[in-house]
Amino acid sequence: MNKTIDSAAQAVGDIPDGATVLVSGFGLSGQPVELLDALVEHGARDLTVVCNNSGARDSGLARLIRLGRVRKLIASYPRGAESQAFESAYADGQIEYECVPQGTLAERLRAAGSGLGGFFTPTGYGTLLAEGKETRIIKGVGHVFEEPLNADYALVKAYCADPIGNLVYRKAGRNFGPLMCMAAVTAIVQVHALTETGGLDPERIVTPGIFVQRVLRIPDAQLTGALQ
Repeated sequence: MNKTIDSAAQAVGDIPDGATVLVSGFGLSGQPVELLDALVEHGARDLTVVCNNSGARDSGLARLIRLGRVRKLIASYPRGAESQAFESAYADGQIEYECVPQGTLAERLRAAGSGLGGFFTPTGYGTLLAEGKETRIIKGVGHVFEEPLNADYALVKAYCADPIGNLVYRKAGRNFGPLMCMAAVTAIVQVHALTETGGLDPERIVTPGIFVQRVLRIPDAQLTGALQ
């Protein structure tokens, strides 16, 4: 039952070319930069990446995009103050982009993790985002059918874990992580702190260990310590 991994390279070492990878984070809050950098070194390419954004500067997801390893990005907010990697790749036709509204992105992940076949939402009805999708009028309001967003792997950042994969997040770092752990076949999580099994307050656990397959500790001197 011990799911801890010794290194980032070991954690991502079996991600193959062509995999669909979920990446947690709202901006850089909650983005597993060290796991993404290890994925860069691993060399997997032709990836489909699902994330709220496209990373920043030249680390993590942005670096993966700049190196041409991402075939398609599914995201809500790909452009930002330091998202030059995505902007350049998209302008040059080197990456495919699917725009998904943020709430719809979260709900598609939840549907995947909950075993649902999809859902109807009014978001996007009557716009380009609805093209090619089933639509329906429900109680006088137009809706668009959205499919679940399953994935092969999820790379997630949490605050603390125990050896069996129960997770606690820190503030805004919680964002998409819990849903992504549920929606992926293999959830790989980096944390700042590890505690013994049974050391987490059950009332504070957000992601149960059943949804997590690998845990890697990457300490942060500013955060490591007793849970507040």
